[in-house]
Amino acid sequence: MMIDLIRQFAQWTGLNLVHLTDDFDRARLLGGMWTTIRLASACIVCSIVIGVVGAWLQTASSRIVRLAAQGYIQLFRNTPPLVQLYFFYFGLSPLIRMPNEAGILQPVFGNFTWAVISLSFFAGAFNVEIFRAGIEAVPKVTQEAAESLGHSRFQIFRLVTFPLAVRFCLPSLASNLINLVKTTTLAYAIAVPETLFVANQIWSDRLNVLEVMVTLFVFYMILVGIVAWVFAVLEAELRVPGFGR
Repeated sequence: MMIDLIRQFAQWTGLNLVHLTDDFDRARLLGGMWTTIRLASACIVCSIVIGVVGAWLQTASSRIVRLAAQGYIQLFRNTPPLVQLYFFYFGLSPLIRMPNEAGILQPVFGNFTWAVISLSFFAGAFNVEIFRAGIEAVPKVTQEAAESLGHSRFQIFRLVTFPLAVRFCLPSLASNLINLVKTTTLAYAIAVPETLFVANQIWSDRLNVLEVMVTLFVFYMILVGIVAWVFAVLEAELRVPGFGR
């Protein structure tokens, strides 16, 4: 029913909406969108984990550990994400290989995995600083009170400091993760079959650049809108009077 309506609309307007009406093109476009959703979801989770671990390492008593964490932040924050993606895929991938059943050396990770690794490290560097700022915003007296109750440094971080820090940094974290979702389009450069990559194939075959680009804009607006809505709900649910917004 919906497909028939789209066909009628295309005939009435003269728009080339074959990517929505043709079964093959629609299937590969939906496949690209699903790949984008998987890629964005994996990168969001991994970058948050990297951010939490990095923020914890920045509070370590060892100066070497703190310098290593700071070096990672500076490296990934101050180099282009596309260069990082190329470094991982074209530089490291050929070095990390294992023999297959025929004894031929093959890369351990595929292009999708390398995209997740590269983009997660890129966004994770910003997340480290976001979480660090949130940690520093937690009142010292709160941490001292937990220390006076006999909690270890890790327990204070896990039970007191970090939960409160999250409330401070949620707006900045949401902004960075939304940028990360948009940055997943860089995976196109290493032939990950995400939405932009598939869209390029479709408009090259069907010569309907305008129509496919409008579809891309709508898809990413919906995807980004969902991420923004999720974080808005989290902010409202986790709000504590006197802490954060």
